[in-house]
Amino acid sequence: MRYDYHRLRGDFFGGVTSAIVALPVALAFGVASGLGAAAGLYSAIAVGFFAAVFGGTRSQISGPTAPMTVAMAAILTTHSATLAEAMIVVIMAGLLQIAMGALRIGRFVAYTPAVVVSGFMSGIGIIIMLIQSMPFLGLPPAAGGPIGALRAMPQALATANSTAVAIGVITLATSLLWPKRYAKLIPPPLVALVVGTAAGVLWLGGIPVIGEIPTGLPALQFTMPSPGFLVSAVQPALILAILGSVDSLLTSLVADSITGTRHEPNRELVGQGIGNIASGLIGGLPGAGATMGTVVNIRAGGSTPVSGALRAALVLGVLLGLGQYVEPIPHAVLAAILIKVGWDIIDWRMLARVHHLRREHMIVMLVTLGLTVFVDLMTGVAIGLIVAGMAHSQQLESLELDSVVSVPLLDRMFFAEHEDPAVMDWYSARVGLIALRGSFTVASAHKLVAVIGGDIKEHEVTIFDFTNVSYLDDSAAMLILQLLDVAEREETEVIVMGLSGKPAETLRTLDILQGVPRKQVVRTLDDAREVAVALLKKRGSANRKLIG
Repeated sequence: MRYDYHRLRGDFFGGVTSAIVALPVALAFGVASGLGAAAGLYSAIAVGFFAAVFGGTRSQISGPTAPMTVAMAAILTTHSATLAEAMIVVIMAGLLQIAMGALRIGRFVAYTPAVVVSGFMSGIGIIIMLIQSMPFLGLPPAAGGPIGALRAMPQALATANSTAVAIGVITLATSLLWPKRYAKLIPPPLVALVVGTAAGVLWLGGIPVIGEIPTGLPALQFTMPSPGFLVSAVQPALILAILGSVDSLLTSLVADSITGTRHEPNRELVGQGIGNIASGLIGGLPGAGATMGTVVNIRAGGSTPVSGALRAALVLGVLLGLGQYVEPIPHAVLAAILIKVGWDIIDWRMLARVHHLRREHMIVMLVTLGLTVFVDLMTGVAIGLIVAGMAHSQQLESLELDSVVSVPLLDRMFFAEHEDPAVMDWYSARVGLIALRGSFTVASAHKLVAVIGGDIKEHEVTIFDFTNVSYLDDSAAMLILQLLDVAEREETEVIVMGLSGKPAETLRTLDILQGVPRKQVVRTLDDAREVAVALLKKRGSANRKLIG
């Protein structure tokens, strides 16, 4: 991809806009974590820069996020006695993320169903709008996140700061009404920021502003921990690593859905891990891919890692003395910009089609959305994935069972060339054929036993035909063992036919066929016929001896 002036301009506006919008958020997250406002800025710099440079999502903005802040606050109160110990947990989490990327675990998040991503996106948008409603009204953020904002809304409307509301409306109107033909030249959020701030400084006053910002470079926080603490820190570090990885990769999926590109999940985990190690070394919060910052960056024109690196450099500039130019920005201006961002994040295209979705898909999306807003982000995604998996398994069950053929083979047809009465009975069907086709997983395995188990009892010999089986997971393989146990209990002989490739490897690895004699594992139906003849003759001889 050629880097030209057009991309440079977009990255510049994306970096500047996302830096200004992220600044108060980083400060707020730092305070909320218990580490102080500066810790949020350190995270925005360290995680933001290294995740952009080494990560696998071109337009992603990383830094402190709500889930990571909540997790860090819990670590500070339950797993560490000092700041240095808390930073060791952050560093360990970064190392675990690098290991997860090296083990190529990140690619599995790419299989997240579209309805889960849609519900998560819409939930994030609603959360942003609810949380920013208080600053928009000129009031401090309500405790308790989006639920707290909803509860405080009636009183907030009665006590709103009319000046702040006026500035918020001016900012929001500017963002909405800025002509589209100029949007590529100067992004609406940046114009809205300038207009809203100018209104607050030159015309309307007496409203909350960003205020004083910490300055100066961070100091190294690393101290060698004791072996005992390292052991106790593994659990919180693992939780932090998993939380940050899922948070980042879901944000990567959101970025993909907006830009039409594809991220590299394992590389993204490595970049996030490096960023968290750097943040832990300088006393910063753990970070992850920030959905809000990423969307702001993309909407403003950011399309390459340059925008993320520039955004980190600008936040560093704030620490080094540029904060005086940011301090007068009213909170109502930032709230208005974020409300517009939240509105844009909501997946309106999917919501407009929700009544056309299959019932199970609609339930998955609405469950994910509801839990994301009313519980927390990770619970929403986790439960959404579980419900989606259950719905998918139900669909697989019917598809897989439809591809199973269980039929009796009439003696007069199957043994047409054999006149021996020990082999052929004109009116019987002593051999049954069970043909499995396609793939078989745990979704259909249990039904397989219930459906086929009865058929096995009806025959003296059952042929299991694996010729057209392309995939067999471990759960389905263990259920095949149950079918073989049914055959053994009913004294039904088993012939295994056409087993090869991955299914054969799975069955042999788990010793599923250890009870089936080698001579009864064949390649073709003709081979199976000859083995069946021998088995029926043997059974006929045994029966005659018993009668005699």
